[in-house]
Amino acid sequence: MGTRYGLEIRAAASSDATGLAALLGEAGIAVGAADLATRLDALQQDGGTALVAVEWGPPSGLITVSPVRTLEAPRPFGLITSFAVAIESRRRGIGRVLLKAAGRAARQAGCDRLLLAAAPDQEALRAFCRAAGFTDAGQMLARPLLKRGAGEA
Repeated sequence: MGTRYGLEIRAAASSDATGLAALLGEAGIAVGAADLATRLDALQQDGGTALVAVEWGPPSGLITVSPVRTLEAPRPFGLITSFAVAIESRRRGIGRVLLKAAGRAARQAGCDRLLLAAAPDQEALRAFCRAAGFTDAGQMLARPLLKRGAGEA
């Protein structure tokens, strides 16, 4: 997508999976590189976008956004499903640049807004998002679709 001050924002590729798995692991999300590569490909095949921030070496940031259509709105919204910046790369504008790039990708997909779910205990993320122009828009609830005791296939 572009380069700014040595920071490159581009579409994530399967070859980024090892570095992205380490980045997500730092954020408390354990996923193997091979599984992550498969998930990246599936996300992009389903119309989603995965963007990676690279300065030098391993990825320093990741954001994923998927368009979601509802009956309540004439246009889809972009749902940010992953957002991570490496601890040593925070407070340098990488998160803002990733949000801007995700917004551009969502607009190109026909979306009219971005949504990001942040738990009440994620106050740092919530403060960052408010500073980036997000407003509180309700809460999400979740329910698993697997039967109790059944593993993923």
